[in-house]
Amino acid sequence: MYRLHYGGIVAAALAEDLGSGDLTTDSIFSDERGEAAIVTRESGVAAGLALAREVFAQVDGEIHFQSMVEDGDEIAPGDCLAILRGPVGGILKGERVALNFLQRMSGIATATRLAVKSISGSGARIVDTRKTTPGLRILEKYAVRVGGGENHRFNLSDMVLIKDNHIRGAGSISEAVRRVRGRLSFAVKIEVETSSLEDVREAVDCGVELIMLDNMPVTEMAEAVKIVNGKSIVEASGGITFAMLPEVAAAGVDLISLGYLTYGSRALDLSLELAGDK
Repeated sequence: MYRLHYGGIVAAALAEDLGSGDLTTDSIFSDERGEAAIVTRESGVAAGLALAREVFAQVDGEIHFQSMVEDGDEIAPGDCLAILRGPVGGILKGERVALNFLQRMSGIATATRLAVKSISGSGARIVDTRKTTPGLRILEKYAVRVGGGENHRFNLSDMVLIKDNHIRGAGSISEAVRRVRGRLSFAVKIEVETSSLEDVREAVDCGVELIMLDNMPVTEMAEAVKIVNGKSIVEASGGITFAMLPEVAAAGVDLISLGYLTYGSRALDLSLELAGDK
């Protein structure tokens, strides 16, 4: 993740949190210097260290941020993620914004890692969706990659995904695919959302590259995989919980998309602890 992509996000978050100034910190501290540590209170996967570093760099260039782990590292209660040295006022002003980024992204990475491990050896891959926090998609999808998952399309211009409302509007899967192919290059991949085995057969006949099985029972997913018979990539999606993952993977699908990774993951419990003057 390059600074170009997240510098503005950090600046906006700091502006939101600091407002016209930190009344508490500015009233207590002037030029005191100190040291602080960012530690975890629970196990998980670290993600977002570059964001935390950027937060403190924007608050006060004199703050030295030393990462003790890397994004993707598994962490346990009491582990130190980073050490900060410099003006106490600056450290405290950046504390909440830095922790917000770290906790949110580490929570997503942790949930993704658990999902990936639960289907290890199946051949299926965990992917995310566009169900992300507006304005923070680049961070949340990065956290999915840190956790070992893969990104589905980042935005609507990445590929064609013909969903239920497109199909209703066009009249059928075949007609929707026909219209897309009549307007776009042959090089553009097409995915079609299906909700029945009849839909799957129609999508196979259209020769699309990906077929999504939306909210299908697992037994029906297995039948759909047989119908596709390797002609398209098969994605399972919709209402899939963590407990269902091994069973869904065993149905033979290639991809399992999980919206909860980015909209429902619980933030990891992290804290910043000030050690005192240095």
